[in-house]
Amino acid sequence: MQRRQFLAASLATSALAMAREGKALAAPAGGREYYQIRQYKMESGPQTKLAQSYFADALIPALGRLGMGPIGAFSLDIGPETPTYYVLIPGSSLETLAEVELHLSEDAAFLKAAEAFWSAPAGANAFLRVEGTLLKAFEGWPKLTLPPGTATKAKRIFQMRTYESPSFRDHVRKVEMFNSGEFAIFKTAGFNSVFYGDVLVGARMPALTYMLSMDSLEQLNGKWAAFGGDPDWKKLSGNERYAFEPIVSNITNLVLSPLGCSQI
Repeated sequence: MQRRQFLAASLATSALAMAREGKALAAPAGGREYYQIRQYKMESGPQTKLAQSYFADALIPALGRLGMGPIGAFSLDIGPETPTYYVLIPGSSLETLAEVELHLSEDAAFLKAAEAFWSAPAGANAFLRVEGTLLKAFEGWPKLTLPPGTATKAKRIFQMRTYESPSFRDHVRKVEMFNSGEFAIFKTAGFNSVFYGDVLVGARMPALTYMLSMDSLEQLNGKWAAFGGDPDWKKLSGNERYAFEPIVSNITNLVLSPLGCSQI
């Protein structure tokens, strides 16, 4: 009970801090999804194999029983800390996402399948740390979109980017840029947009995170060059509403590959 009260209080506090023009971010709005992004920091060796088995045989099936999906499971290819796995969990209920561990602990089938990972002894731990972020989908991109080739497990990579802003005002302006035409510019440049999310609870707020997909790493620079040269982007980024100061103060850029069990 205390844990549930703490989670509810934390979410309420964060939503108030991120209020936009008098409207709390956590308020229901037009069927927009919520996302939980989990970061599993690992050591090279047995931990990575154990984690992949846990995702495939225990976590993803259990999340499906909770009505969540499609679930993304990714290995970090380019980023600050490897090996690291990322799990992307979409859901229609913020409360269910925030309390997902409580639900999992009540699922007998999950606990049986997850035993080796879930109950690993301190001397042979299954991971170093697990960190999580809760997000709400942007108004202009309310649902996760599967990239082409997902069903056939075709080759694909993902770029996940997090933009931090120097103030809550600047953060709101950056989100507004996406909703004011940036999605279309990504499409024109050849990117497949997967999700765009506003961070409700997480580190280094205020921030937003989004994910793009493409066929290969070789395509990445060319697509970004097309994006930067797009006349619509030059017009949007030069608008005085967004160009009055740097409204993004830091960018975290990760390149990920889907694990075999990934549904995205």
